[in-house]
Amino acid sequence: MPPADMSPISEFIQRCEIRKLTQTDVLPFDLLLLADETRAAIEKYIYVSDTYVVYTAGEKQKVAVFVLHRLSDNEIELKNIAVAEKYQGNGIGSWLMRAIKLLARAAGYRYLWVGTADAGYRQQRFYLRNGFEQSGVRKNFFIENYATPIYENGTQLRDMILFKTSL
Repeated sequence: MPPADMSPISEFIQRCEIRKLTQTDVLPFDLLLLADETRAAIEKYIYVSDTYVVYTAGEKQKVAVFVLHRLSDNEIELKNIAVAEKYQGNGIGSWLMRAIKLLARAAGYRYLWVGTADAGYRQQRFYLRNGFEQSGVRKNFFIENYATPIYENGTQLRDMILFKTSL
């Protein structure tokens, strides 16, 4: 029985498991597309990265996905992180970010990078709240890497804002 002070979301998280996909597993594009606009964009990094899926107990339901891409011996980039819509807003993203940091640290990395859109204010706040610092900009990233303009919060996306945290 869980401790009396454990919240329902804490109980739920304890029953989840994170599993690294193999090359023969089906990629969860339904979740990946929550964090990236097109399948073509995802396919630029997905096959040279490690993809992890969070499942409920017994792999009954996909809760979340994240993709890690090795940059160097010391640095790794979080290319995609998404929580299924029905599980959003319950702290699962922050729990997942802590798990990602532990996983990256255990693998010997010292820094974790992530990028998000210049108009992605909610995502930027999420990364800042979870221990990241703004560390750079990839100018015209969304102009050069997507065939059609992408809008968020009424603004056309142009630049990718980069965030970094020490592990």
